[in-house]
Amino acid sequence: MMHRIRDALVVSTAVFVVMADGRPLAAQSPAPDRNAESLITPATEEAINRGLEYLSRQQGETDAADGSVGFEKNVAVSALAGLALLSSGSLPGRGPYGCQIERIESFICSRARPDGFILTPEGKRSSGPMYEHGFSTLFLAEMHGVSRRDDLRDVLAAAVELILRTQNREGGWRYDPKPSEADISVTVCQINALRAARSVGIAVPAGVIDKAVAYIRECHNDDGGFRYRLQDPPTSAFGRSAAALVGLHNAGIHDEPIVEDGRRFLWRYIAGDGRAPESYYYYSHFYAALAMWFAGDEQWRPWYAAIRDELLARQYEDGSWNSESFGREYATAMALLVMQLPNDVVPAFQR
Repeated sequence: MMHRIRDALVVSTAVFVVMADGRPLAAQSPAPDRNAESLITPATEEAINRGLEYLSRQQGETDAADGSVGFEKNVAVSALAGLALLSSGSLPGRGPYGCQIERIESFICSRARPDGFILTPEGKRSSGPMYEHGFSTLFLAEMHGVSRRDDLRDVLAAAVELILRTQNREGGWRYDPKPSEADISVTVCQINALRAARSVGIAVPAGVIDKAVAYIRECHNDDGGFRYRLQDPPTSAFGRSAAALVGLHNAGIHDEPIVEDGRRFLWRYIAGDGRAPESYYYYSHFYAALAMWFAGDEQWRPWYAAIRDELLARQYEDGSWNSESFGREYATAMALLVMQLPNDVVPAFQR
């Protein structure tokens, strides 16, 4: 069933190539990865379907208007869950999870303030407001790419404007919407959101992206990895280095030496060899899988096979995965995003 849904999404979705000022230049229909069926084994497909069903069961049911997905109504977790459901091939109002996707969109839009900031409800646990804003903006960009509704565009444009005006002098962003500090992880989250928004026609000045790329370059270490902040010691780590490569890719930096150095650094931590750290496990492997996906099949196929098999072994009987820090809904969404990358149907994650 998953493959039929994927093909239907490919037919119905357009990816917009945009000019520097954000104007659509052309529309193209994405082609699915023809090797997907050899990567998504029957056991993998079963695990994915169980995970999708788990996520759909976690959506708020006491209030019909509450489309949040678990973890204290956190907007980032709900956005990641929405992206995972989109990755299965469902669209808003269409497919097995179309209703859930629509409700997630409504919930996230309901959390947008007049100044554009998208926030988790007050009193609920936050993992960093700009993380939550960035992932929510990315999800809304994907939704606008499908619906092209004016009301959704207004929310998305305001969210993008908040990102633009909170970039700091170094070129990055930090936890709060203030142009003061910066770190590489939050910065990549904003780059990804801006890339997705720009792809659906929201104007993003080229200078903002250039400054963000300069910030990531400054965080690059001699061992190929990346440090957390410019003022920190030059200590590289798996997760943030993977994120940095994804940020560079989404900013248009694909084949430079800094990218090749970063990929070599990541290969030290391929799943299954016992060296990948457990801290920030799902965050790290989400970005690492994307980085290898963008690198092309020669690096992607062995990387996917390794993380796929490790994730299969970590899945619980109820279909979920678990993160002690951020909960089952977060871990399940991240695991599903990794395992469904071969479907190649969400524009933000396409090569």
